[in-house]
Amino acid sequence: MTVENWMTISMINLATIAAMMTVGWVVSLLRRNVTIVDSLWGLGFVLVAGVTFWTGDGFTARSLLILVLTACWGLRLSGYLTRRNWGKAEDHRYGQWREHIGRHFWIVSLFKVFWLQAAFLWLISLVLQQAQLSPEPARFTALDIFGAVVWVVGFVFESVGDWQLSRFKADPNNRGRVMDRGLWAWSRHPNYFGEFLIWWGFFLVALATPHGWWTIISPIIITIVLLKMTGVPLTEAALKARRPGYAEYIRKTSTFFPRPPKKEVT
Repeated sequence: MTVENWMTISMINLATIAAMMTVGWVVSLLRRNVTIVDSLWGLGFVLVAGVTFWTGDGFTARSLLILVLTACWGLRLSGYLTRRNWGKAEDHRYGQWREHIGRHFWIVSLFKVFWLQAAFLWLISLVLQQAQLSPEPARFTALDIFGAVVWVVGFVFESVGDWQLSRFKADPNNRGRVMDRGLWAWSRHPNYFGEFLIWWGFFLVALATPHGWWTIISPIIITIVLLKMTGVPLTEAALKARRPGYAEYIRKTSTFFPRPPKKEVT
């Protein structure tokens, strides 16, 4: 595939994502709730993988692998976030921003919430596009297999972690308590760790293709977001303020990478 064709498909993907986010913005105006953008995040990657599969001429089996993996991850995440947020008020972070900006929030949200996320989504999706659009090697390699295995481990951590947390929160007896069971006993953020592995898995598949090394920008962005921006830092700050037992949980449980919990000192 020529660079020109690669860029054409990539620009089609950018336009598709922007259109989806614009529709989401209109819905957010009608509902006065921009939290819908969370549900669109995973769907955006599914759209990119689908468009790239149908318009590209890369190695079909690798392109299909990426499409299947992306669809499994993106649809599950979108469904989980939609169920979690359904019928609830706007996320407090967006609510505070709405209150701070005032009457112009409706248009500001288009640029700084929906289109900004569209830009990040497209940038991160470059690793998917590279893996799908490259015609070489026209066979699966050890990197493809290793990447798929890493992805599976990440998917298990993310999906099981989310499932365990949702069950914990559904029990009224756990109100105000800290989730420290299952995977959450090994990591304070097993779902984020799973997300981390998923994108490094995608990168390993892209690395199997010629010049795929440059797409390392995608997992690096995800890693920075999870560890330094809106992932761990914001979540920890909110939980420290709302959960009295969180300080003890921090003392005995790994922040990110799973390890056995520290034993109580007697």
